[in-house]
Amino acid sequence: MLENLIQIRSIEYGNDNLAYRLLFCDRGTLEIAVHPDKSVVVKSPYDTPNEKIDIIVRKRARWIIRQIRFFEKFEPRSLPRTYVTGESHLYLGRNYRLSFIDDINAVKLIRGRLIVPKTNNGFKETQSLMNVWYREKAKKTFNVILEEVWRKFPYKGLTKPSLSIRVLQKRWGSLSKAGTLTLNVDLIKTPKDCIEYVIVHELCHLIHYDHSSDFYGLLEGIMPEWKKQKNKLEMLLV
Repeated sequence: MLENLIQIRSIEYGNDNLAYRLLFCDRGTLEIAVHPDKSVVVKSPYDTPNEKIDIIVRKRARWIIRQIRFFEKFEPRSLPRTYVTGESHLYLGRNYRLSFIDDINAVKLIRGRLIVPKTNNGFKETQSLMNVWYREKAKKTFNVILEEVWRKFPYKGLTKPSLSIRVLQKRWGSLSKAGTLTLNVDLIKTPKDCIEYVIVHELCHLIHYDHSSDFYGLLEGIMPEWKKQKNKLEMLLV
């Protein structure tokens, strides 16, 4: 019986062959999800004909491909940086290519390209300039988003945490008992909604210090689609 409830199917869409995993389950509507590993999962009511499911998937094919392309931007996770012309670097979830010119003294984002000063010391100096730029952008952006989130946070009478930006190896953020919200500087490379998720997650620890059901209930109430942002981040941090 189980073999009939789980199938691997595919449809043709233009030049693409979209494979998807089909699960039949006790639900009233059909759901399509694209996961960070680029797998496509379709959950369908038991009595839905396969042909009808294929039609629905084909209608959503453009959206599916767009989601797959989004996740492809983050592969491989740990591509070594060489800081050469045309190399792609992430900022707020988008890729920007490097260009080098002589007459500037700091990194600038101009017309969709990261403009970097030419240096005499090569790789190390360029890396340092990029790190400074990322940190400056992180400081400004994180503070703005923290203010936005704090104004909407449902609990009043709490003290807003102070913000610290650091290089973290295995975490996107943390909240200390002393009231300091620490965010990973690399979070500036992720989409804004992911930054919002990390900040909301940590602020929820002001109310619930563990990851109990009450904690996730609070998180769900503030950010109903938090799992989507969490999935994005899980594929970015190694």
